[in-house]
Amino acid sequence: MHLEETLLIPPECAGQRLDQALAKCWPDYSRSRIQDWIKSGEILLDGEVARPRATVLGGESVELLAEIEEAVAAVPQDIPLDIIYEDDAIIVLNKSPDIVVHPAAGNPDGTLVNALLFHDPSLVSVPRAGVVHRLDKQTSGVMVVAKTLAAHKILVENLAARKIRREYDTVVMGHVVAGGTVDAPIGRHPRDRQRQAVTATGKRAVTHYRVLQHYGEQTWLRVQLETGRTHQIRVHMAHIRHPVIGDPVYGGRPRIPPRASTALIDVLRHFERQALHARYLTLAHPVTGTQMRFEAPMPDDMRELIALLTEYRDNLHRRVTDEEDDDGDEAEVFYVRDDG
Repeated sequence: MHLEETLLIPPECAGQRLDQALAKCWPDYSRSRIQDWIKSGEILLDGEVARPRATVLGGESVELLAEIEEAVAAVPQDIPLDIIYEDDAIIVLNKSPDIVVHPAAGNPDGTLVNALLFHDPSLVSVPRAGVVHRLDKQTSGVMVVAKTLAAHKILVENLAARKIRREYDTVVMGHVVAGGTVDAPIGRHPRDRQRQAVTATGKRAVTHYRVLQHYGEQTWLRVQLETGRTHQIRVHMAHIRHPVIGDPVYGGRPRIPPRASTALIDVLRHFERQALHARYLTLAHPVTGTQMRFEAPMPDDMRELIALLTEYRDNLHRRVTDEEDDDGDEAEVFYVRDDG
């Protein structure tokens, strides 16, 4: 993409280095990109190729003649997207659990990036095809994509500054007594490089969670990320001994509650992905600054899981009540744990 810009250095930038002044004049572009343009001779200062360490006095004319390279090597592919919202600056979509975000060795194509490039070919010039934050393979839910360099820069900065709020729904193993916070650093597993782990040498990671419903040996949680480490929710839930149901990497054998129906047993034993869904996303629009909130409906597989767990809990309560009514005494409870 060919880019042309012209401006006059404002007087208040006097005494600053050229790259510093231009970073203020062109907030849509990162300072590192501006420095690259200066080094490659694509910026003229008063008609001459600018020196990398030039100092400005104010009033100089600046001309930019640059080619923005393709930032993404993936090929466009006609893959359906579930778009929640779109305008000139952003796309908000509901990622299905069966699509990977970025091409990689095991998934060279058929990814969300391939689909985005087909939907909007101009995304080839935006880093990562505009993807601001990723979701793990087999995690579903709401994501935001920037359509311009300016929007991408602002959203990435806001994400780093924790100005973008993300909330997830997950069903985990075990009876989580109450909500809480996991503040434990995450890094590469010391022995298995394909996994993450809580490790003293990792980066700070903070996950907040609260209980939505108990189902005996399973709990439905609402989770909010304060940081955004790879596999963070899955690693932190496993760390507190409540791994996400269906997690192929950090989960364990499913816990089958007593007197569970055949349907519930089958779902718990064969849930085909981690039961993790990005439900809400709240952000300030990168152009207007308007606060916006988006929601992605829970996918069918998690709806079915929660429906069967709810049916199990209700039936168990009903059996206990019937036993109490029959003999007039408090029945021996085979299994009831419900604070909800």
